[in-house]
Amino acid sequence: MKETMDNLKKVYKYGKDYNKNLIAFTILSFAFVVVNVIYPIFTAKQITYLSTGLFKQLAIVTLVVFGLELLRILRMILIKRNTQVYFTGVFKNLQLAVSKEILKIKVSDIDNNSSGVFIERINGDCSQLSHIFTIGCGNLTAIVSNLGIFIAIFLINKYIFLYYLFISIVLTILHVLKNKVVGNKDKIYRRKKDHNVGLTSELVRGVRDVKMLNAKESFIKEIEKSINDGAQRQFEMRNTDTGFLAIIQTVKAVLETILILILIYLVSIDNINIGTALILHSYKHEITSNLIEQIGRLLEELKNFNISANRVFSLLGNNEFKKETFGKKHLDKVEGNFEFKNVEFAYDKEKILDKMNFKVKANETIGFVGKSGAGKTTIFNLLCKMYEPQKGTIYLDGIDIQELDEDSIRGNITIISQNPYIFNLSIKDNLRLVKDDLTEEEMKEACHLACIDDYIESLPEKYDTVVGEGGVILSGGQRQRLAIARAFVQKTEIILFDEATSALDNETQQKIQQAINNMKKEYTILIIAHRLTTIINCDKICFIENGKIIASGTHEELLKSCPEYKHLYISEILKNDEEEKQKVEK
Repeated sequence: MKETMDNLKKVYKYGKDYNKNLIAFTILSFAFVVVNVIYPIFTAKQITYLSTGLFKQLAIVTLVVFGLELLRILRMILIKRNTQVYFTGVFKNLQLAVSKEILKIKVSDIDNNSSGVFIERINGDCSQLSHIFTIGCGNLTAIVSNLGIFIAIFLINKYIFLYYLFISIVLTILHVLKNKVVGNKDKIYRRKKDHNVGLTSELVRGVRDVKMLNAKESFIKEIEKSINDGAQRQFEMRNTDTGFLAIIQTVKAVLETILILILIYLVSIDNINIGTALILHSYKHEITSNLIEQIGRLLEELKNFNISANRVFSLLGNNEFKKETFGKKHLDKVEGNFEFKNVEFAYDKEKILDKMNFKVKANETIGFVGKSGAGKTTIFNLLCKMYEPQKGTIYLDGIDIQELDEDSIRGNITIISQNPYIFNLSIKDNLRLVKDDLTEEEMKEACHLACIDDYIESLPEKYDTVVGEGGVILSGGQRQRLAIARAFVQKTEIILFDEATSALDNETQQKIQQAINNMKKEYTILIIAHRLTTIINCDKICFIENGKIIASGTHEELLKSCPEYKHLYISEILKNDEEEKQKVEK
């Protein structure tokens, strides 16, 4: 009970803006409780009168019943209207809170969990929490209303009242036990469901890769395995639930049979007449079904509510996932100087950076080269604070980035990755994500610099074209160019290109290279490139091997001082130019 009350208080905070609707449907829900308490007594008396021949009461009974039904209809309409407003408001606030909290989770924790874990909490669990006050209130008022029947029975015959009370206690205990056992199995089933949601999401997002890899059968086998596992858990839960229901129905049938025997006995000893016995027996359904089922449904709702609440508030309360932390210092103006000092980093104990040291001055253009896995992308992730170093310090304008607030870091650094994520929005809205007040002129200028304006203008809806999830209607090169345009819109002091031209043809790459050259001396630019032509004009190039910078300098300097760089240049860039190759080798 304490857990439920604590969770109800937490959810209530998200519906404060809609308290008037909560109050309205609560009042409306309980308004008929008194009526429902009096109504059975009134009806019982009228039926008794009718059984003695006073048929003139029929008109009164009919009018009262008709009036009550009209009021019930009006009450239902008003309750539905207020419950919908309240549910929608709480659901929206919870979803926003969970979404914001997910954005605070460390990237490492996101990587280590299925996307289904987070999708289900945003959708299913938030929906469950939003319903609790409306559905719970409905169940509670129904229970209170049915208690009115108990009062009516108590006034008619105290022996039958005690027996009905006994029936209620026995069936309630069975329902409580059922919910406890089924609830434990439901928790396991939900974990399997999270995994299945994540896997099916991956199927939709990665459908092209699945097809191109000819991996349809393998992927379907994985999905089938996940579905079967989840179905098995659900079957076990439902099977347990069915078993309990069979026991409950059997017990109820036995108790109802005993009720008939008791009523017959009371009639035989003239304790009640046949008419009263029929009235008391007619309440059987309300006591053994409606009341117990309402209690069972309320317990079921509370069980599901607590499971969802624990899942949501463990995320909101920093209990389950590690959250990103930032300092409090704010830089109004970032120059673009930064330094790595003895920085070490490892993924799952596999060392990537080993006492990495280098400095970058504001408005310099620096290139990073090296074999795959040497640690180039890790440098960018650490600089953006997507990950945190195990040892060492990273300075931005002379300040440890651990002391800086989020906006000082990510508001001044743009990273353009090899596989940028393009959102399922229009081209215009994808660009406006980084600048709310983006003008038409700025948007077109950014796209022109990124060499994608001609393609956009060829589309029927131009900048209003919705690109699909992950930018599915765009080619790899078009996605990269749109991401580059997004960076041009953002205009941060530091721009990081992580293989950002890898999917571009030679002609477009030359145009992007010219755009990058035009940005030199105005921004601090770091470039990771597989194509060395992208970085040969950098102010400085750093060659990375085994997590360390083994050499740095201009292109010409590295050709003379770094055999590894020279070999890379020869093997990757000059392999089709024999004359130039011989010149470099000399």
